[in-house]
Amino acid sequence: MQDWTGSSTGPVLVVKRYTMNQQIASIVAEVTKAIKGKDDVVRKVTMAVLAQGNVLLEDVPGVGKTTMALAFAKAMGLATRRVQFTPDTMPSDIIGFSVYDSATGNFVYREGAIMTNLFLADEINRTSSKTQAALLEAMEEKRVTVDGTTYTLPDPFIVLATENPVGAAGTQMLPNSQLDRFMVRLSIGYPDYDAHMEILESHQASNPMDSVAEAVSLDELRSLVDQVGKVEVSRGVNDYIVRLVQSTHAHQMVSLGINPRGALALARMAKACAFAEGRDYVVPSDVRCVISDVFSHRLLLNSKAKLNDLEASDVVAQIVEDVAMPLDVDVHGMQAAQ
Repeated sequence: MQDWTGSSTGPVLVVKRYTMNQQIASIVAEVTKAIKGKDDVVRKVTMAVLAQGNVLLEDVPGVGKTTMALAFAKAMGLATRRVQFTPDTMPSDIIGFSVYDSATGNFVYREGAIMTNLFLADEINRTSSKTQAALLEAMEEKRVTVDGTTYTLPDPFIVLATENPVGAAGTQMLPNSQLDRFMVRLSIGYPDYDAHMEILESHQASNPMDSVAEAVSLDELRSLVDQVGKVEVSRGVNDYIVRLVQSTHAHQMVSLGINPRGALALARMAKACAFAEGRDYVVPSDVRCVISDVFSHRLLLNSKAKLNDLEASDVVAQIVEDVAMPLDVDVHGMQAAQ
């Protein structure tokens, strides 16, 4: 981990090592029993959950997206429901529906799969736009409305969705308004040689998922979420976030930049990153650690970027390089560097 502090001659890089929060380390250790060689992705999903954000896992089939979601549910003591999205999946399958009860003369709500802590939307781009839209209220406001009546979702509530970006046949791209409701978009990627060997050897006699145990209870998870919310963000770091956001509005390769929801998502992920590192304050390196995961799926690039073969992550990297780091972190950062 790297911290930046101020000096009379400009920003000074101070390399410091922090101890990962032990409860977060326990969660990561349990999930990595089932997901080999992807500790960084596991850590970032953990951070997103603690920041109360939704997660989009975008990758080719067979790399462990669904396995990762189920492993997190076990490690965090979360009730989970999974829906395999298909073209005939209906909104009522997700949010529920009302049925008439002849005995009472009233309509009774029958809950949908959304009434859980971790809702696994498997291959979310395989269903209709109408069914995708059924998730919008839940993802943003943690509630659903059925026949004019609003129902609050369990606490915590997270949507963890998967999608396959390869092959457009039978898919329905997520609109920008829905992509924006995912705090982060992550890619697991293929495992390297060592991880591949671990996968093969660990599946010889049993399923590694069976060995994943509960690392934190639901009450402990709620406590961690509260603690992340109390992590301090200095005015200097907030200024840095705003300047990064505004740079996306003026960038010559961008036609749609980051909105206030994206700025808030970056701040919340940075707080979770700081907490994971055992700090109760955010430093600029926390922002840099997660900015690509928060910004890339929100940026809409123009034709000039496509002509230059640039991806959104490339543009985010340019912006991070161009925007100056804050000279002063805060009093905690200055003390930590001394």
